[in-house]
Amino acid sequence: MIYAASRTSKATSSLRNEANATVPLCHTLGGSFDLPHADTHAIVLPHAIHYNADAVADLLKPVTLIFEGDAPGSALWAFANKLGAPLALKDLGLNETDLDRATEVALSKPYWNPREITATGIRALLQDAWSGAAPGTTAE
Repeated sequence: MIYAASRTSKATSSLRNEANATVPLCHTLGGSFDLPHADTHAIVLPHAIHYNADAVADLLKPVTLIFEGDAPGSALWAFANKLGAPLALKDLGLNETDLDRATEVALSKPYWNPREITATGIRALLQDAWSGAAPGTTAE
């Protein structure tokens, strides 16, 4: 488990600037809805990776391999689930009625992302992260 965590840390840190919408989205959620920083990142990371997976498949391949999954976002989500890590933004106090506003706030502060950031895409990402569902459960 420590090995997997170490490998994941290396893989995700290399993605920070190239492939990961997690940080700006989590800052939006934390700043706008007063959500705890670390738990918000833990919940959103698999969903952001799923969102960007097709755009940077080569960069995300190590995540898929490390967690022995079919896709990087779902493999990381399954690992987090197995560990009992937080999976749902609703458990942090975010209301489902806040998801549209969270989407609007995220879109109002554009940032570089390897995949185009769209309202429907971010809203679907947030819906899955809110409910605790596996990444990609909600159709865009």
